[in-house]
Amino acid sequence: MTTQTRIEIRGADAARFDEILTPDALTFVTRLHDAFAHRRQERLHARMERRLAVENGRDLRFLAATAPIRADDTWRVAGAGPGLEDRRVEITGPVDRESAVRALNSGAKAWGADLEDATSPTWSNIVDGQLTLFDAVRRQLEFVDEDGLVQRLRTGELPTIVMRPRGWHLVEKHLRFVDRTGQRQAASASLVDFGLYLFHNAQKLIDSGKGPYFYLPKIEDHLEARLWDDIFTFSENALGLHPGTIRATVLIETISAAFEMEEILYELRDHCAGLNAGRWDYIFSFIKSYRDRGPQFVFPDRDHITMEVPFMRSYTELLVATCHKRGAYAIGGMSTFVPDASKPELTEAALARVSEDKRREVQDGFDGTWVANPALVLTARAEFDEVLGTHPNQIDRLRPEVEVKAEQLLDVRSLDKLVTDAGVSSNISVALRYIESWLRGIGAVELENIVADASAAEISRAQLWQWIHYSVVTAEGTRITTESVLAELDEQVRSAERFDGDQFDTAADLVRLVALEEEFPTYLTIPAYAHYLVDISDELAIAA
Repeated sequence: MTTQTRIEIRGADAARFDEILTPDALTFVTRLHDAFAHRRQERLHARMERRLAVENGRDLRFLAATAPIRADDTWRVAGAGPGLEDRRVEITGPVDRESAVRALNSGAKAWGADLEDATSPTWSNIVDGQLTLFDAVRRQLEFVDEDGLVQRLRTGELPTIVMRPRGWHLVEKHLRFVDRTGQRQAASASLVDFGLYLFHNAQKLIDSGKGPYFYLPKIEDHLEARLWDDIFTFSENALGLHPGTIRATVLIETISAAFEMEEILYELRDHCAGLNAGRWDYIFSFIKSYRDRGPQFVFPDRDHITMEVPFMRSYTELLVATCHKRGAYAIGGMSTFVPDASKPELTEAALARVSEDKRREVQDGFDGTWVANPALVLTARAEFDEVLGTHPNQIDRLRPEVEVKAEQLLDVRSLDKLVTDAGVSSNISVALRYIESWLRGIGAVELENIVADASAAEISRAQLWQWIHYSVVTAEGTRITTESVLAELDEQVRSAERFDGDQFDTAADLVRLVALEEEFPTYLTIPAYAHYLVDISDELAIAA
């Protein structure tokens, strides 16, 4: 005898959670799991196989089997939905109420509401984030600032919301999917985030003249894009939405996805708005994928991996050319600097670098860009206004001269391999301090005058692992070993400004686990979430 498929709530209840975790909404999430949970597992298994192939010496290449798709010049993607026609500056960040109000009042054209890298996925953060989005869509969002003043959304046009669910690799352990055979498993975080947001907000967004739009993170190949497209079609049918209502922008932030950009666009063509150059996660993905392939793949200090180095230039040039060939928007990378009035010289120099970065992007053909701080919106917009003027985009600017070969996407041999003592110390500091904040439920934190999310910590710990693995010697003559990194880590914990409830000791344990062990976890958030952020009890399980 089979068991009825259902979702069980295993997380604690709190104010207004019942507005999100309604029986109808959870039924929809259950239907998504029934239809697609098994395919998610298949795609995760395929990731493991590809990862092993690269580790064993097989370089990534453009796919021969999909060459006809790349050669066919007739197909185009759906393109911008209502409210996404002009994306010249998008602000991205976490979905707490304060961050959301500041983002929606920033003057940006879109808000990338990030439930993934900028959100520590505590149960309260995830459900409160859905409540934030629920209220934002209905223009009833507000928060009380540190002076006791109520901050509300401004009148007039607000940035278009583009929600970023968690990636396929993550689970939501506070919701348990029970299939028809009675087997229990943690719910897919992707399906939970997507399903709850779409169910509650799709029609409201359409009524407001916009639509349900998504950023798709961590995609590794075109078959993962096909899975998302099938989910979109299924959801539109289930909720009575017009076909093509849902639009997605894919973050090209894994090295394997860079070789399948056209195929990803093709699979999502009826729902696709564009691609984004997720550059920090892209660097992490490259290091992670090729970390065992020899010293020729060793990367230099994090701040030396600029957008001007050859492999990053090839990646962004190919992204723009691919997008415009298919009628898709090309959205540039994140600028994370936090202006500081007490450091005018630092701020002036950093803003000049932001301007230079955005000038390069718009001159290369990007249609928009990302910033992490409201104070950067005007700086970024000025560069795009200079080129775009009143035009909403430059999709009609084709780049037929761009011809990128596989070897160019993998060209790290030409990098200046400079590694310094300061670079090692900075990586330890960023990994330690970010993870410490993440364990306290803060997913975006100011470190070294930048807004850091999980990608900064991922790059930092991946570089530490690689430098130790190859016994790299710094410019100052220091050989990087497990012992030297441990000593520096311990010193940073000792010298940290401690406070009640800090998580430095646990964060240091996690740094040791994800950066100093022989085994390299694919994402630091997987063990960190499983061991430290899950707060469930079987007594709390409620069938929904």
